[in-house]
Amino acid sequence: MSLDLPTSGVRDSVWDGVVGQPNAVRRLTASADNPLHAYLFVGPAGSTKNEASRAFAGLLLAGVDDPHQRDARLALAGQHPDVREFARVGAAISKDQADEIIRLAALAPNESNRKVLILDEFHLLSPEAAAKLLKTIEEPPASTVFVILADFMPPDLVTIASRCIRIDFQPILDDVIVDVLLGEGTNRERAVEAAAAARGDLTRARLLANDSHLAARRAMFADAPKRLDGTGSAVMAVVDGLLGEIEAAAAPLADRQEAEVVALEERIKSVGERGSGKKALEERHKRELRRHRVDELRAGLATLAGSYRDALVAGTLPRPEAASTAITRIHKALEALDRNPNEQLLLQALLLELPSLPA
Repeated sequence: MSLDLPTSGVRDSVWDGVVGQPNAVRRLTASADNPLHAYLFVGPAGSTKNEASRAFAGLLLAGVDDPHQRDARLALAGQHPDVREFARVGAAISKDQADEIIRLAALAPNESNRKVLILDEFHLLSPEAAAKLLKTIEEPPASTVFVILADFMPPDLVTIASRCIRIDFQPILDDVIVDVLLGEGTNRERAVEAAAAARGDLTRARLLANDSHLAARRAMFADAPKRLDGTGSAVMAVVDGLLGEIEAAAAPLADRQEAEVVALEERIKSVGERGSGKKALEERHKRELRRHRVDELRAGLATLAGSYRDALVAGTLPRPEAASTAITRIHKALEALDRNPNEQLLLQALLLELPSLPA
């Protein structure tokens, strides 16, 4: 689970890392004194629902909103023995992972009166795992609280969802993201640009704020139709350039991941590798890089569609319906990204079908 806690200033509340979600914070704060057995946080990536899961866990264990109290501090750092976090290994949370979740749910807390199990990316739960987890989530031991995170709730998991208190998280408003980035030292021009490109995702906005090539990359997608001439060689050249820019755009994320690896290795030297979370960190890093690439492709294709919308409005194509058809094809490519396609082949097939635009 990737959490981006405040990088400057002093924490005053466990909720300081939760941005632009006043309703969620209010409901969770009210629930902390007498929590129910399961909570479902639903909202898009980067809406700080992950940060909220640790904040809520810290509040449940500490009993007070004090980020410096030991239980809260450890929960916020992901290091409390009574807060266990589960992320999928592979394409979905598996049956074997479900067995481990059920086992841990049945155990008594180590240090506290409660134990909190945080299940990330629950929308990717496999059917076998869902069948196993239903009863445990519905009726866990009195000392266990589930906090379940999902980008959305698919219809086949509605039964589990009905057993939980649902807390909704919204995409973060651009001006709120800008304020956060300004507070972290980003200049206003780049903060505004990063917020616009991040589409409500604070985690992505933070990466883009450190990406000096953001404007150039957006311009490359916007200008791609001008480089098309109906030949396969032109398409391959454009696609290679776009994918190369996306690869380079991962540099800030790679730097942050390297720092996390170094910090973990230092901790392993001090306390040993057992229970260090090294494998979980490696898996999370792979998921982050994959999500980053998909986010970049989505943003790029949206920019590409914008070029054809502009052409449609300006009437610069001999056949206006060609622009409409191009936009429809781009939207289909965006939908195809959900099926984990070969990105190079997807872009090549798309651009071969798109009309060129005048330079």
